[in-house]
Amino acid sequence: MKHLLAFLIINSLFFSCQKKANQTTVKRTLKSNIKYAKGFDIITIGNQKKLVIKKPYQNSKEEFTYLLGDKMDLSKNELKIPIKNIVVTSTTHISMLEQIGAEKFLTGFPQTKFISSEKTRKRIAEGKIVELGSERSMNTEKLLELAPNLVIGFGLNGNNKTYKTIMRNGIPVIYNGDWLEDTPLGRAEWIKFFGVLFNKEKEADSIFNVIESNYLAVKKIALKSKTIPTIISGNLFKDTWYMPAGKSFIATYFKDANTNYIWKNTKGNGSLPLSIESVLDKGKDADFWIGCGLFESREEMIKSNQSYNSFNTFKNKNVYTYATNKGITGGLIYFEKAPVRPDLLLKDIIKITHPNLLPNYNLTFFAKMN
Repeated sequence: MKHLLAFLIINSLFFSCQKKANQTTVKRTLKSNIKYAKGFDIITIGNQKKLVIKKPYQNSKEEFTYLLGDKMDLSKNELKIPIKNIVVTSTTHISMLEQIGAEKFLTGFPQTKFISSEKTRKRIAEGKIVELGSERSMNTEKLLELAPNLVIGFGLNGNNKTYKTIMRNGIPVIYNGDWLEDTPLGRAEWIKFFGVLFNKEKEADSIFNVIESNYLAVKKIALKSKTIPTIISGNLFKDTWYMPAGKSFIATYFKDANTNYIWKNTKGNGSLPLSIESVLDKGKDADFWIGCGLFESREEMIKSNQSYNSFNTFKNKNVYTYATNKGITGGLIYFEKAPVRPDLLLKDIIKITHPNLLPNYNLTFFAKMN
């Protein structure tokens, strides 16, 4: 009986250890190289890759997991890669496709006039990229004629009727939530999302590593400044001033540039709706105004609202805008390129606020208002 009891104990311990070993093996084979982005993940388990969209749209409570391989089966969320024919819906996607050399696979886009890149504009002129109307009500007939392998969408919610129509016709739609990320590097890391779709993971990883390294290096340079200027941002829309919240990616830029963003301690990662009185009370004497919506000149701002002239930074001509830097058809370079090049945007802010730290750098996205 003692021998039987001893056998059972040893046997139990053996299987317990074996179970733990198996669990350890699974943990070791599960790999992810996503460092900053919170809205998606790329998981490798053995030879199987999974693309997980954690935050497809605002306030989403659902996740989408896609198995990436050599089969296309929408009923099982299986996606065949590499993608050879794609439709995207944001100019941010254009820049990321070009970065990894996948722009040649783009066949359709809504409102092509907003695309600024000369490389992609050439393809539009050659008829290789079809105009699909507006993003919210794309021309589904034209899109279905293109028969893309995949449509990359974005939206405020999951009730986009156009996307549902596209999916009912057997074309997968994946939401890209790069614009919902709270940090500059989190936004830029979505280049890996496109990398895995085109079997260009190495290219995407390499590009992001350089961007990350550049960003962190220039962030260190900003710490050398002996002065910390005060910053305001945003502008009035009707009677409400929309100011970047303290946890927003814009506030992160100001922090990493070693500036004192006056609303840095506020909650939220979107915009703060404020009255002009409250903004004047706290920000009247700010040193710099970086980001003032789509205004292109001080004259235009004053015509819109005389209150802008009450700010010292406006009187001292220290207002900086991204609205004057446009592509040939009017698209803003800032919206297209800045999300994937946070290192350059951070350099812009440091050049504006600590010019002596980057003496040989010229602004990429922002310009001083006349």
